[in-house]
Amino acid sequence: MSVNVAEVELEFQPLTKERWTDLEALFGRRGAYGGCWCMWWRLSNQEFSAGAGEGNREAFRQLVGSEVPTGVLAYAEGKAVGWCAIAPRDHYPRLARSRVLAPVDETPVWSITCFYVTRPYRRKGVSYRLIQAAVDYARSRDAKIVEGYPVEPDAEKGMPDPYAYTGLADAFRKAGFVEVARRSPRRPIMRFKC
Repeated sequence: MSVNVAEVELEFQPLTKERWTDLEALFGRRGAYGGCWCMWWRLSNQEFSAGAGEGNREAFRQLVGSEVPTGVLAYAEGKAVGWCAIAPRDHYPRLARSRVLAPVDETPVWSITCFYVTRPYRRKGVSYRLIQAAVDYARSRDAKIVEGYPVEPDAEKGMPDPYAYTGLADAFRKAGFVEVARRSPRRPIMRFKC
C-alpha cells in the first residue's frame, strides 16, 4: 500500500503514557529496530544488550510513564505512523561517549536521535514533518537549540531505510537546520535555533 502524504492530514502529539499503546502498535512486537524500543542512545552497550527486546520495552515504558521527554508521534487517520525521539542531550549518555557525535560546545541542546516511520509512509516527507513537530515540542519546553545527527548517504549507493534511523541530512536542512560540525564524512551534527 502506497500513501500520498500530501493527501493525508498528519497530526503530531508528544508521547505520553496515554499514547503508549499507539507507540507499541507502531513499533510492533519486536520494538522497531530489533528490540531497541528507543533505548540505544540512553544505555551503555552492556545495558542495551542485556535488555534487548522486553527489557528495553519496559525501560522505555517506565520513562514514558515518568513524563520524561521522549518524543513525538505522527498520526494519520487516528493511527500512529511515525515516531521521532527528542529530549535534552544529557538524557542520551551514548552521545557523550561518541567520538563522532561528542558535544560541539557547552551549549545546552535538545537532541533528535531517531525516527521510525511505518513502511507505507516512508520516503513521503514524514520525517521532515516529524522534525518540525519535534522542534515545536522542544520549543514549548523552553529549548533554545535543537540538534540532530543525521546521515548523509552516498548519492550513488543510497542507503537502506533502517540505516537512516537518525534521519537524513537533507530533511534536516529542509527543516532549517545548519551543519555545525562534521567529524565523519557521512555524519554531520546539525542545529536549529529556536
